[in-house]
Amino acid sequence: MAQHRILPGPRRDRDTTVKAVLGPTNTGKTHLAIERLIAHSSGAIGFPLRLLAREVYDRVVAIKGPNEVALITGEERIEPKGARWLLCTAEAMPARPDLAFVALDEAQIAADRERGHIFTDRLLHARGREETMLLGSATIEPLVRSLVPEAEIVSRPRFSTLSHIEPRKLSRIPPRSAIVAFSADQVYAVAEMLRRFRGGAAVVMGALSPQTRNAQVQLFQSGEVDYLVATDAIGMGLNLDVGHVAFAGLSKFDGVRQRRLTPAEMAQIAGRAGRHQRDGTFGALAGAGARTDGRDAEFTAEEVFAIEEHRFAPLTRLFWRQPDPRGATLAGLIADLETPPPRPELAPAPEAVDLAVLRRLADDPAIAAGVRGERQVNRFWQVCSLPDFRQHGAETHARFVARLWDDLAHGQLSLDTVAGAIAQLDNVQGDIDALQGRIAAIRSWAYIAQRPDWVIAREEMAARARAAETRLSDALHARLTERFVNRRTSVLMRRTGPDAGLLAVELAGDTVLVEGEAIGTLAGFRFKVDPATRHADRKLLLAAAERHVPELLAKRAGDLAKAIADGSAAIAIADGAITWDGIAIAALDRRKGAGRPQLIVDPALRALGAAANPLLGAMEDWLAARLKPLAPLDALLAAARDPAAGADLRALLIALADAGGVLARAGSGLDRIDDGQRQRLRRLGVTIGALDLFVPALLKPAALAALALVGHGNGLAARPVVPLRDAPFTHRKLGKQALRVDLAERLLRAAHEARVKAQARPPRDVVLDPAPAVSMGLTTASYARLLAQAGFQARVFRPLADGAHGPPAPPRWRWRPPRRAPAESAPRTAPGGAFAALADLIA
Repeated sequence: MAQHRILPGPRRDRDTTVKAVLGPTNTGKTHLAIERLIAHSSGAIGFPLRLLAREVYDRVVAIKGPNEVALITGEERIEPKGARWLLCTAEAMPARPDLAFVALDEAQIAADRERGHIFTDRLLHARGREETMLLGSATIEPLVRSLVPEAEIVSRPRFSTLSHIEPRKLSRIPPRSAIVAFSADQVYAVAEMLRRFRGGAAVVMGALSPQTRNAQVQLFQSGEVDYLVATDAIGMGLNLDVGHVAFAGLSKFDGVRQRRLTPAEMAQIAGRAGRHQRDGTFGALAGAGARTDGRDAEFTAEEVFAIEEHRFAPLTRLFWRQPDPRGATLAGLIADLETPPPRPELAPAPEAVDLAVLRRLADDPAIAAGVRGERQVNRFWQVCSLPDFRQHGAETHARFVARLWDDLAHGQLSLDTVAGAIAQLDNVQGDIDALQGRIAAIRSWAYIAQRPDWVIAREEMAARARAAETRLSDALHARLTERFVNRRTSVLMRRTGPDAGLLAVELAGDTVLVEGEAIGTLAGFRFKVDPATRHADRKLLLAAAERHVPELLAKRAGDLAKAIADGSAAIAIADGAITWDGIAIAALDRRKGAGRPQLIVDPALRALGAAANPLLGAMEDWLAARLKPLAPLDALLAAARDPAAGADLRALLIALADAGGVLARAGSGLDRIDDGQRQRLRRLGVTIGALDLFVPALLKPAALAALALVGHGNGLAARPVVPLRDAPFTHRKLGKQALRVDLAERLLRAAHEARVKAQARPPRDVVLDPAPAVSMGLTTASYARLLAQAGFQARVFRPLADGAHGPPAPPRWRWRPPRRAPAESAPRTAPGGAFAALADLIA
């Protein structure tokens, strides 16, 4: 609280002028006081809030320089040596200053139950040598005339009009509005609702530190959010760009009882709307959210008239308490503080927290016994005057003061005590309530650290306290913003009307940013809303995407077309589709033939219309280049479209093309075409093998890779022999193995050539060397299966008799042309022979 000194009453110097500049909100009173301050050689202004003192301090420093201006509050002191202009809270301002100019802001607070006696003392006694200015509401005018008869009354009209509108639901409150509630719970509830469907709100409450309040106000002032939810702390000097003030309630707890706001209090809050020359409106918040004490928060006709016309009942009394109490004992000090007011216009101040703490501690014999003499009594009173920043009430605050007095009774607080208390509170973890509690506690220690007779190394400890408060304030601002502001939605809500096209939309990688806020991602050419988005935001984000994403997609399509052309695009064919960075952007339709599958573009890409044409052309060219080795398939399909080829040949060609250029001879329809058609088949590059029809050109690695791209085969198609379970379409299955058809044809031709040679001399059977098959990786059993499928039959000799020696006779093979599609058969063989494994294959 204030530092009280025993000094004479107010000076009545002949050259001193006292002006009382009175009027409603938005009349420029504070601005006028600042102009008068800097026009004088020295001066001070006392404000009701540290926040306001800091704001004006920054403005005056910008004009006069930091070495000429001081900031003096209970928790913060910036006092350059020789500073001539002082910005203070009313409690911390010099009570009897020797300055050219002195001003007191919001003088009507002299009627406040808790702080009124401080403002009354400043109103009566704080004077400048040359000019004194009292700023406040017109309700204090009669008392100013009575208590300060020499004052010149200057009435200032409001710059703009303030009008009442009918109650509105929260969902219909216009942007740039402030919603005022009278409890932290109601503030949080309203802010949560605004976050859901309006992107959020800034939050201002008296319990916030000045730094946090400034940061929250900046959220609103910068336009990042369009709504402010506040307690009645908004009504005291916060200059905001507010067009409408909505009251979520019209009653509050004033420390004694729950009561309805007076019209003057309503006007103080409603007056935040319509600053400068812009008109403002006020009204109640309709619906269930507007009930705080069982009654609708609606204005009466009389209240509306009073607020709009700025006509309020004048104040009849100001609270007063002995400003400079004295006493050699605690009882004498208390008696002095209870001295009756000297004038009928003044009323005894209700018991404030500092006096309540004094009484409680004075009743403690252990404490009272140690307070002796006027000096000790005065020091004890100063400790009791420590503000209750935590708002825990007199009982709890008294216990804190008692612990503090234990250390201060005989000296100063040790560095370890102060530093330890600050360090314990310097913890940025926790929720909003926890951080608010720590900030309130650190403000107490910031106040303590400002007293040079209380703390060793005052400047160091004060700096530590300020640094801790700054960190806690930053953390609290972050928590409030995280809980009550959906930055993405607030950005979109700002311009979702006719000018939505003005939103700054950009693409960072695959992330779509609107005004710097991520709203979703692009997966290929499809927009996907951020999965973390609330359900209520999805419709809004999709609407924004519908308006702004097509231009991003068109640019993306153009960039991709260029990248495909220069070979730098990360596109591939996978699972029957063209993919870009792993995301399908076009499917391959093989219904018209494997050689040239048709592109089926993604609907999102097709929706771009003409903007997609360059990309479609680039993909067609890229696909054609990748599938160039499949030209023989194109030839087959072209021949199949020729009516002169005949129905049977055309059917065979289509079947062969659809099979990827490899078709089993059995059941292919080859027996239904004549020799001329067979010659045409050979001219198309088709080999008519013993077991299969195939196109050798399509069995080359490049062609096989191209076939795999369009869904034929796998990475094993080029291998000569593979396990049966992995057999691709290019291989013939032979028991547990599979052999590529061209190699199978090579082995069978060698077998027939050996058979033809054997026909010239008896016996007509032929011995076939398995070495070529084994060199390919076939087992003898698999080779035998191949021969059996081609119509060869094995004749196996009997085993050697007991006692006989020598190698077993190899099997001899005889070819029997099959009359129908050959069934798998296997020759018999003797154990221990070259084809011993064939024994297991005997049909």
